[in-house]
Amino acid sequence: MEASSEPLLRLRDLSTDIALRRGTVHALDHVNLEVNQGETLGIVGESGSGKTMTVLSVMGLLPTGGSVVGGEILFDGRDLRTMPAPELRRVRGVEMGMVFQDPLTSLNPTMRIGAQVAEPLRVHQGVSKAEARERAVEILRRVGMPRPDKIVDDYPHQLSGGMRQRVVIAMALIRSPRLLIADEPTTALDVTTQRQILELIDDLREEFRMAVILVTHDLGVIAGRADRVAVMYAGRVVETATTTELFRAPRHRYTEALMRALPESAADGRLYSIPGLPPDLSRPLTGCRFAPRCRFATDECRTTDVALTGDGHKFACLHPVAEPVPITVSTGHHRAAATSAADPILTVRDLVKEYDAGGAGLRRTAGRVSAVAGVSFDVKPGETLGIVGESGCGKSTVGRLVAGLEPATGGQIIVDGTDIATLDRRARHHMHRKVQLMFQDSYAAMNPRMRIDSILTEPLEIQQVGDAAARRARVSELLDQVGLPRRALERYPHEFSGGQLQRIGLARSLALRPRLIVADEPVSALDVSVQAQVLNLMRDLQGELGLSYVFISHDLSVVDYMADRIGVMYLGKLVEMGPAHQVVRAPRHPYTQALLDAVPSPDPGRTPSPDTTIRGELPSALNPPTGCRFRTRCPLAQDVCATEPVLEGGPHQVACHFPLRQEAPAA
Repeated sequence: MEASSEPLLRLRDLSTDIALRRGTVHALDHVNLEVNQGETLGIVGESGSGKTMTVLSVMGLLPTGGSVVGGEILFDGRDLRTMPAPELRRVRGVEMGMVFQDPLTSLNPTMRIGAQVAEPLRVHQGVSKAEARERAVEILRRVGMPRPDKIVDDYPHQLSGGMRQRVVIAMALIRSPRLLIADEPTTALDVTTQRQILELIDDLREEFRMAVILVTHDLGVIAGRADRVAVMYAGRVVETATTTELFRAPRHRYTEALMRALPESAADGRLYSIPGLPPDLSRPLTGCRFAPRCRFATDECRTTDVALTGDGHKFACLHPVAEPVPITVSTGHHRAAATSAADPILTVRDLVKEYDAGGAGLRRTAGRVSAVAGVSFDVKPGETLGIVGESGCGKSTVGRLVAGLEPATGGQIIVDGTDIATLDRRARHHMHRKVQLMFQDSYAAMNPRMRIDSILTEPLEIQQVGDAAARRARVSELLDQVGLPRRALERYPHEFSGGQLQRIGLARSLALRPRLIVADEPVSALDVSVQAQVLNLMRDLQGELGLSYVFISHDLSVVDYMADRIGVMYLGKLVEMGPAHQVVRAPRHPYTQALLDAVPSPDPGRTPSPDTTIRGELPSALNPPTGCRFRTRCPLAQDVCATEPVLEGGPHQVACHFPLRQEAPAA
């Protein structure tokens, strides 16, 4: 890509501190970066590496106590640090735009969409209300929003996650900025919506000739979208190169470790896990900051402060990688054959869940939402069943039904011979000893006013398991199982990292010694390195305790690593079910193929085919299409698809009138 001779944005020795009660966190330490006009720079690293703090420093949106304490932030040759306040507001309000990670918390729940999108025009350009609305409709149309003239009058809670992300992008673009900063713009989105959003940013970059900074912990996203990459660790840039060069031959040992932690790189049935934790940036640090976690570190690494060196491909490492890091597709390492003869621990038959949709005015309901429509499957002891699909497909609803958190509208959920779908609420309460739910957001699922000791003891007290001494012993045993120190019991949830919270959530789900755990998106918001630790832990405990999992996720690479079998859901129905290695490597349903093609790949040379892109928005579950529910978005659909296909085909089943014919690989 052609770029101007002078960078649009240049950071010189940028240093940022965050003042806290317990001391000062040196969040950024002499960061040097450049972004050219029309270029996409990817910034990657673990949580706490400084990638988000870098862009917040540029935008002047540092948290309370934060301040830029050194260096320059040059935008088009002008230092934002020394710029007069009125000019600075205009530059940051007109020439820069930012897309935040969580669009729901970035939007005002009391303002209509049109007013929020148009607000920058009203504030910075003083346009009339009518003109602002017209331009809001136009920019929403350009970002691919369906029915933008109607959406402008909606509120954020009325939109899906992908639609809210489009609104945030529209807000950032309505002023035609020269620099767009996207901070984890697709972290919580399913793979199809993620692909649409990333392609949208690419298209708009070309149209507006913008520079883009893409901040993410997903190496696959960076590989397919960025021109250059900067890898950050502990507040510093440790490696920077073109995307192709970095993925072909990473030089810093931290970059290598991140790539080896990818599910695609699983070797011998296990993900590589980076040991230890990032350093405490409130304390003085010497030497290479990655040295305490690096298996190649020497005494020299621990005492020598290494600077970035090299031409083009720069890295700060005394013992750089000499050979390319292979990223291979794992073979799955599944264990289904060992458990196939056992009786199922869970049998789901013709499961149905419908909700009343609220109506307007005096109408009490506007119809029935078909969340789950006739789903059937089994789970055997020691087996992991993965359930995948887009947001709104019904997979999390199935998880809540199986866990007994909601009553089913129809069908059977048989756990150890008991149909919990027919039990009342009190009776379902006792089934929690056998089935537990591991939540996506462990922090939100914990009482922030309770210490970890009370959080882990609570299930035992509710179910009246043992006396106080037995409960204390059980809690200590749980901490040992999930790899947390005993001193964690005296702390509160907000004092832990995301990965530690997921370990605590897993410990709580194990407290009653269940036979089945429903894991609902347990690693979707975690860094690749922390994700590897949690997934390895879940696999280890499964083998040790004989657990069964229903593993719900939109990330097919994670499900491929974890699951023995995979069920693919679309709009409340199972459309494909089979052994994981067959579903992933020889999918039979067009929807499954589209999901796989939408997964970001850590291979910069891989270009997804536009023919496999799922078109349009997910239809409403209030009025789903007749016959095959995927037919309104399927490139193979014909008239016969108006009749409902049956899930059939032996071990590898598919519900499709025109199944894909692909040769399945050996298990």
